[in-house]
Amino acid sequence: MLATAQPTRRILRLPTVKAATGLGRTKIYDLMKEGRFPKSRRIAGARAVGWDSGEIEVWIAEQMGEVVK
Repeated sequence: MLATAQPTRRILRLPTVKAATGLGRTKIYDLMKEGRFPKSRRIAGARAVGWDSGEIEVWIAEQMGEVVK
């Protein structure tokens, strides 16, 4: 049986999210408040935040008009 390659799910920090989306910090947080961007999660004892890479990839696909399953 062949194993299907699945993308590795990671926690993305803000600089990576900004680079992937092309958005700045303020816009990301504004969209989060509006419920139009994936929520960040507290990590590392609540002193840092990160985003689920899968959620960011889905958001990008939606912005590109791609069908997300």
